[in-house]
Amino acid sequence: MLNAETEEKDMKPVCSLLALVVTTLLLSAASGHSNELMNITAALGDSVTFRCPRTYSSPVERLYIQKAINGKDDVFINGFFKGRHIQANPEYQNRTEVNEMELSMKMRNVSVSDEGLYKCVAFVDNKAKISGILLDVTAEYSIPTVKKHCSEHNRSEGGAGTRCRLSCSAVGGYPQSTATWPGLNPSLTNVVYNWSSVDNDFKTWTVNQTIIFNCDQPTNVSCKIGGAVSHTITICGTETFPLRVIAAIAFVLVFVLLLIIFVVVMKCCCRRPSNLEGRVNGAEVVPLADCHSQLQNVTTKP
Repeated sequence: MLNAETEEKDMKPVCSLLALVVTTLLLSAASGHSNELMNITAALGDSVTFRCPRTYSSPVERLYIQKAINGKDDVFINGFFKGRHIQANPEYQNRTEVNEMELSMKMRNVSVSDEGLYKCVAFVDNKAKISGILLDVTAEYSIPTVKKHCSEHNRSEGGAGTRCRLSCSAVGGYPQSTATWPGLNPSLTNVVYNWSSVDNDFKTWTVNQTIIFNCDQPTNVSCKIGGAVSHTITICGTETFPLRVIAAIAFVLVFVLLLIIFVVVMKCCCRRPSNLEGRVNGAEVVPLADCHSQLQNVTTKP
C-alpha cells in the first residue's frame, strides 16, 4: 500500500507537466503563433537571459518557457502561474530562474545541447500568446597552431621555387568550422588533408588541415579557424637563404680564427728572447758568438 502511494506521489509532477503541455498545445492551436522571433547568442559555459515580449495590454497571468524538440512535444523548462513559481524541469532546475516582473528566464552554464528554439507562452486574458526565441551557442577555438616544412623544388614552368607543407589545428570550438589561410593565393594552394572531430562530452570540435603552398618569394602566412587567428609566420625564401649565409659566415670566421692562432704560435716559436745575453740564475751568460770565437782561438794555438 505504501509503495502504491509513493508511486502515485512520484507520478503527480509528471502528470501535471503532461497536462500543462497538452493544455498549452491546445491553447496554442486555438490562439496561433506570433511571427516574432528573437535571436540570442551565448558562449559555452556562460549565462543567457530569455526575454519574453512585454507589450501586452493586460497583465500576464501565466508564463511557460518551453524548448521545441523536432518530432516531439515541446519540453517545459520553467515558468510561473499567478505569482507562484512552477517547478522547473529537473534537467534545468538548478540552472534556470524565472523573473516574473521582467517576463524573463536566466539560464546558467549554457551547453551545446541547450542550442535550439524556445517558446514563450504567455497567458493574457486566458489567451496564449506565443513568441519564439532562437538560441545559438558558440565556443571560441583555441589559437590555431601552425607548423611548416619547406623545401626547394624545380617547377616545370618559371624555374626554381619553394614548396611548403603547412599544417593548422585548433581545439574546443563550436560550431564546426574549417581552416582558412588569409592572404594566400588559392591557385597556389592545394588542400591535402582536412579532418574534424567532435568531443562526445562537450560537443566541441577539433579542426585540422594541411595544405601545400608554392611560392617564389617571402610570404607572410596565418591560419584562421572560426574567429581565432594564429600568429603570423614567414615562409618561402626565408628558410634556406639565411642558412647558407650563416654557414658561409661561420666558415670564414673559423678560418680567420685558425689563421690568427697559427700566426701567434709561429711568432712565439720563432722569436729569440731578448734576455739571452745577461744573467741566468745569477750566473753570467756568454753570448754565443763570443763562445764560438774563443773556441777557434783555442784550437788554433800550438
